[in-house]
Amino acid sequence: MTEATAAPATGSNAGSGPAGVPPPAAAGPTQSNPVPTFPLLGPGLRGARRPRVAILGRDGSGRESIFRAAASTTTHHERLAGIGPAYEECLVEVGLDQISLVALPPIAGLHPRQEEGRVTLKYLLWGDRWPAIARHEAHQPGSDFAAPDLLLMVLDATALERDLELALELLQLGRPMVFALNRMDQARARRRFINLRALAAKLGGPVLPTVAHMGLGLADLFTSLVRVARETRSAPPPRLQPPSRHIAAQLAPIAAIAREPAVAAAFAVPEQFLTLQLAENDHYFSRELQAHFPEQHDRLVAARAQADAALPRHLAEEIHADRHHCAALLYEAVIRPGQRDATPRWQRWADDLFLHPRWGFVGTLAIFALVLFFVFEVSAFLDGLTVARLIAWAEPWQPTSLPGVLARAVLDGLIGLTGIVIPYMIPLVLLLVLLEESGIMHRVAFVVDRGFHQLGLHGGVALPFLMGLGCNVPALAATAAVTRGRDRTVASLLITFLPCSARSAILLAVGGKYLGGLGVFALFMLIPVVVSLVGKLLKRRFPETTPGIIQEIPPYAVPAPRQVLANTWERSRDILTIVLPLLVAGSVVLALLDHYGADGWIDWALTPITAGWLGLPVALGVPILFGVLRKELSLLMVFQALGTQELSGVLDRTQIVTFLVFLTFYVPCVSTFAMMLKLLGRRDALYSIALSIGVALVVAAAARWPLELVDWLAL
Repeated sequence: MTEATAAPATGSNAGSGPAGVPPPAAAGPTQSNPVPTFPLLGPGLRGARRPRVAILGRDGSGRESIFRAAASTTTHHERLAGIGPAYEECLVEVGLDQISLVALPPIAGLHPRQEEGRVTLKYLLWGDRWPAIARHEAHQPGSDFAAPDLLLMVLDATALERDLELALELLQLGRPMVFALNRMDQARARRRFINLRALAAKLGGPVLPTVAHMGLGLADLFTSLVRVARETRSAPPPRLQPPSRHIAAQLAPIAAIAREPAVAAAFAVPEQFLTLQLAENDHYFSRELQAHFPEQHDRLVAARAQADAALPRHLAEEIHADRHHCAALLYEAVIRPGQRDATPRWQRWADDLFLHPRWGFVGTLAIFALVLFFVFEVSAFLDGLTVARLIAWAEPWQPTSLPGVLARAVLDGLIGLTGIVIPYMIPLVLLLVLLEESGIMHRVAFVVDRGFHQLGLHGGVALPFLMGLGCNVPALAATAAVTRGRDRTVASLLITFLPCSARSAILLAVGGKYLGGLGVFALFMLIPVVVSLVGKLLKRRFPETTPGIIQEIPPYAVPAPRQVLANTWERSRDILTIVLPLLVAGSVVLALLDHYGADGWIDWALTPITAGWLGLPVALGVPILFGVLRKELSLLMVFQALGTQELSGVLDRTQIVTFLVFLTFYVPCVSTFAMMLKLLGRRDALYSIALSIGVALVVAAAARWPLELVDWLAL
């Protein structure tokens, strides 16, 4: 028999993206990057065919970590029969299939002494359809909650013998089971080798190695759940561990009672389970048998007394000891100490850096710092070498004739495109593809997944969000690769509120000069607050619950240069067909407005906003409108409109703060709108403009009015 290693299998599906999400590298079919396909093994497990999977285990086994890693952005909470601890339920997408994942309270055995524990056992047995023996109870199911189709038990690899005893008990329930062998990293550190195939053969169900707090092995685990759920109808019932011979002989009279048609119909549980519950004198089942079948209860008492006299110990103690002995034998059969770990040491160190519950944030921050370095150092350096020189070269040409104005507008559009592609698009997309191909991005997404749930999103949008600090255009392109449907809409709308490098440069230049370091810090701290509030707003606007997604953790890999270049091109090519025409068209329209002297009319039309709502000089109407071409031009146009580069002479502190806040959240640029048009369609793209303008006006006013009140009180 082939032996399985103690390291979790993290790369069996390395060729596909996170479950439920199309592989991020493929934007279109190419020779090196084919269109992803999913084999159809039968009717899709969705809708009414969606299986219910109950995840259970002892307290501290990792049950909650697995549920949190797979959970959707919102989960349903409800108490079982109105008492006891609440369960949680969510929808999880696994490829083209779905499951309803139910996290039950921790369970230590099938003989709970408290009513809360008995309610959990009743759900496992009957769901919300309690049989005749339970219909008289005061606490009845208060909502539709069908019994699980499949059980997912979490075994602790560091306390396997103890958990195997619980597993042998749960097998009595007669439901298909899948086992997650969790904490494999700790078992590996203790040099314990576990033969997974032998363990699966003994338990009669798949055993998948996992490290839940790092997300390792979870993709394979949920794939196995779907496979078992699909095979459940034709599969035989799970294999039950028979009791020892000397106990089996004493159980025969009790089994005959459990087998009687009236008793079996009244309890509606598997025969062996009921037999053992009655034999072990379980308080609940013995009491109900006495209440509903007093004659059979008298026979049960006599059978137990006869067994107690024939056995060295009481029957209940013998059953417990026999189960403990079987678990110990099973443990000895599948575990072997001293095996050498095949996982390279550097990989363990890397996983500790990127996936550890605490240290994982350090690795994530390091990746974020790398992206910021590209934004503010590499991209700025490339911008100085290319776009800055092109602008300086074109600056002397100021045509006055209509053909010349149109030609200059086209040139400005091409320069604007160059300013997006060379400094920001290519470096940032290339970096993103490298992070994806190396397997690091998937780890970052896993670490930040729970934080993004607050916005109704999954962690896969983490790096596109960070890329938005460089340029919103490649960030939106990256978002399209890792999201779909409602997630894509919400993520794209929120990215437009992230200050790109051009807006950040204005905040740093103007804010640093007139507001000081504390003022700049306050402006940047305002951004996550606004993004969070807008995220809450969008959860109401798009209330659809996002299904849980299994963040697959692929193995580390060295990116192949040809694949990296192909994926970079796939991510970037839309800018030539989508962004360029709109950028040039916008530049021509704005140039024509300026050529025909529409500046005064624009300022007048925007007076209710500039002077009325924002309290700014009327002359800033044109810079605000023309700023949608490229944000870095806004500052130059402000200087031209006000006739000075010393803003403190014409604007007070409150006006500077108001203008900077408005500029931060105002429509990013024409290029961003072009990508939104491509990704979301006209309706949502126009909605993004309205949302951006509305939020910018509200936040700017919220910043202006308190400052004016302070100035008024200071007089």
